[in-house]
Amino acid sequence: MRVIWVLMLTMLLSGCGYNDFQTKDEQIKADWSEVLNQYQRRFDLIPNLVNTVKGYAQQEKDVLIGVTEARAKVGTIQATPALINDPKAFAQFQAAQGELTTALSKLMMVTENYPQLKSDALFRDLQAQLEGTENRITVARNRYIKSVQEYNVLARSFPTNLTAMMFSYSIKPTFTVADEKAVSVPPTVDFSAPKAAPAK
Repeated sequence: MRVIWVLMLTMLLSGCGYNDFQTKDEQIKADWSEVLNQYQRRFDLIPNLVNTVKGYAQQEKDVLIGVTEARAKVGTIQATPALINDPKAFAQFQAAQGELTTALSKLMMVTENYPQLKSDALFRDLQAQLEGTENRITVARNRYIKSVQEYNVLARSFPTNLTAMMFSYSIKPTFTVADEKAVSVPPTVDFSAPKAAPAK
């Protein structure tokens, strides 16, 4: 009789989505680790980039300080796997990374006014690495977003939502666009030399 109950219980559990939750949860963790890996790569590149720009653009202190402060703010957030289960901490992490992205964008726009800097091999290499990292961040974030979407659909769909409630599988936070209006405006990139001051 006990064997029959075990078999029935196994059949019931096999259709409840428990194993799917385990698989998708592990996928989210793996994808999140890759997001953190790429953010760390960018974090590590910034001091070299700032020091290279400093040599050419001493007067751009505000921009350089902005990048340094944004990087420091990112460094104060403990980026752990547990972050993906805490919507508030996740939002703080996302906001700090967004500030750093904005600060770096300003830095890159400022460097357009320094032709000698643009021709410097070290700066070009750092810029290429940073651009490559931004692309990798985008890819890693997209993978994470897709994994979270699949997990959240499973957690909300019947009958697997019953399993989610039974085992406390809550909805995972995902990346959102904080200011869609700002993102929809394409950045202005001007590769021309700075205009000469009008003759008096």
